[in-house]
Amino acid sequence: MNAVNSAILDPAVGWMILAAFSAFWIWLGWYLGRRAVGLEGFMLAGRKVGLALGTATAMATWVTSNTTMAAPQLAFQMGIWGMLGYSLGSVGLLLFAPLAQRIRTLMPQAFTSGDFVRLRYGTWVWRIFLVISFAYALGWLVSLGMAGGVLIHALTGIEYQVGMSVILAICVAYTMLGGLRAVIGTDFVQTLLILVGIIILAWLAIDKVGFEPMHTAVLKQRPELLNLLMPAAIMFLFNNLLFGVGEIFHSNVWWSRAYAYREGVGFKAYFIAGLFWTPIPVVAGFIALAAPALDLNVPAADMVGPMVAANLLGAGGAILVFIIVFAALASSLDSLLAATSDLLLQDIYRGHLRPRASEEELRKAARWVVLGLGIVAWVLCLSRETTGATLAQLLHLTGAFVASTIWPIAAGLYWRRTNRMGAGLAMVLGTTIGLIAFNTIGFYVAALVSAVVSMTTVLITTLLWPGEYDWQRLNEAAGGVRT
Repeated sequence: MNAVNSAILDPAVGWMILAAFSAFWIWLGWYLGRRAVGLEGFMLAGRKVGLALGTATAMATWVTSNTTMAAPQLAFQMGIWGMLGYSLGSVGLLLFAPLAQRIRTLMPQAFTSGDFVRLRYGTWVWRIFLVISFAYALGWLVSLGMAGGVLIHALTGIEYQVGMSVILAICVAYTMLGGLRAVIGTDFVQTLLILVGIIILAWLAIDKVGFEPMHTAVLKQRPELLNLLMPAAIMFLFNNLLFGVGEIFHSNVWWSRAYAYREGVGFKAYFIAGLFWTPIPVVAGFIALAAPALDLNVPAADMVGPMVAANLLGAGGAILVFIIVFAALASSLDSLLAATSDLLLQDIYRGHLRPRASEEELRKAARWVVLGLGIVAWVLCLSRETTGATLAQLLHLTGAFVASTIWPIAAGLYWRRTNRMGAGLAMVLGTTIGLIAFNTIGFYVAALVSAVVSMTTVLITTLLWPGEYDWQRLNEAAGGVRT
């Protein structure tokens, strides 16, 4: 696509928006994070997050750039089931609500999801889990960075590499300054921007085009998008449900919040966030169905959302999309940077390299870990144009990894008899066979296959070789103690 000729906004306007957002988010991150005291203050906001902020940060983190950009892509490729299937990602938040409550009860002083796996299943399963977690985190980080570059390029003509670099730099900067306290505070503001912006965008899109012209154009040009029996779309529906559950169950993004919430807040915050999140992918995906009516030439499926919005609403619409997706990007990037750096700090640096590191040493190292993670994500994002991967493909590649952890995590939290051998095999076999399915069948089945294999492995090994775990052992996680 020729950015200069097709971009709706002038590059100067794009730079003005980027500059304004950069200054605001970095200042807000510093302001909110200045009261973060000690390691717990930086990593877990002092474990005092209330219901309003807790709900907002869970919802904002899950309303990612993938929600606002990949949902239109999937609607454009798979029609009705594409956007409805994406909305099933809310099931992960809803199901994690009781898990968050149990995690807070069993491990009130823990720091990461790795603490649970290490104490519940032992060292070798812990290390398998860390490999899966970091593979997922890098995949998600790269998809977020890619989305930022694609958005800015489509709307303003600013080069993909430049826009991606600026967004990553902003999020790294304020996460380094304020830790989780800054992340949660900015998430609250970003949630308000996202909700208001999407409602306005949907109403204007319907008003400009209308349901009937959209339906007629889709039926004439791309009737398969209205086919509720499209096999690939049906497979994606179930695959995305399991992918979303796997993403949330295993990821330290969500575990760190369970530890950070005040006692009794976790269940309510996750449940409310799941309910409020459900319609957002449907609204975001719906706009892509206007592309046939507008006779748009979409060069890449993951650019359909910004292109339709800009075509429908002109410069004002382009600015609105810019603000919505920028807020969604930042709310997820900062959360992922903070949570993944916690995992690197606690489970790699302290868990493997410096087991006797002092709190002050860890507090200083935390900022460097965030910076290093941002640099790695930036380098990987630069390879987008050589690999040709789309946002949805890249994101769902990680589905094979994360879906393999659903049953080891859930069973490990509730079943005393689930054993370490079964948990480790479930992760290895689920990931391996899921990746094979990804490459031989398609990206829309990786999580589905992985989850089935993992579930079968956990159930069989638990029945044949039952263990007997003492829940009190999870209290060994207090203070991040390593054994």
